[in-house]
Order: sequence, then C-alpha cells, then structure tokens
Amino acid sequence: MNTCFLIGHRDAPDSILEMLILEVERHIVQYHVTEFIAGNYGNFDRLALTAVKYAKQRYPMIKFTLLLAYYPSSNIPDGADETMYPPNMENVPKRAAIIRANRYMIEHSDYLITYAQHSVGNTWKLLQYAKKRKNILGIKNLAK
Repeated sequence: MNTCFLIGHRDAPDSILEMLILEVERHIVQYHVTEFIAGNYGNFDRLALTAVKYAKQRYPMIKFTLLLAYYPSSNIPDGADETMYPPNMENVPKRAAIIRANRYMIEHSDYLITYAQHSVGNTWKLLQYAKKRKNILGIKNLAK
C-alpha cells in the first residue's frame, strides 16, 4: 500500500483544483497509491480532500486519512475515512504541532504532492526536508 502526503500553502488558489485532481489520479494509476493523507488547516488541505473525494468516485478502494495536529479534534470534514494522530505529540507545544505532524508524515509517506509557491513559510521548509529523505519516491510541486 503506497501513501501520498498532500501539503501546501493555506492560501493556495482554487484554480489549482483541476491540476490536483489530475495529479491524484496519476498517483493512483501510475504509482498505485491507495491512501492520501492531508491536514485540515487551510485552502490547500480543503482542495486536497475535494480532489481525493472526486477520485474515490472512480477508485473506491482509495482512502483519505485526515492528519490531526491537535487531539482530540471535533473538526472532521465529511469525506475523511479515518484520522491519524502521530505518536509522541502529546507534549509538543501547540505552535509547533502542525509542523511536527507534517514532518512525521514526510518521514512515513512514499509520495508527496505539494503546492509550494514561495520560499517563505513552513510548506517550503517541509518541501526541502522531503527532498533530502530517502523514503520519498516522488515529489510533485503543483506550483512549478
């Protein structure tokens, strides 16, 4: 079972949705990805869930896992098959929780789809971190 982590700027434009839908489908068909994982903290995450929900109409065997940076969470969007709270997050300060959860997913995913438009912020830093990881088999930046 291959996993794909989706991460991008919280202000990602809605105009990337079609490109994101195509990329999710490509990962299913070409890389045999069966699980997509994203957070729930910005527009890119909302677009990621929309793209995976769309793909599930054609590929019902795939699943969407919502990455939780805070536990418990009452903000579970419709369409999430399950939630995941990374281990050892209990004592992480709230201001660092999203970064720590995202880093965990980069360390435990096979593929990464991102929207890193500018070199400011945590999305860009996490993209650079992912490029150094040996476990990541492929990275697609939709901003390029």
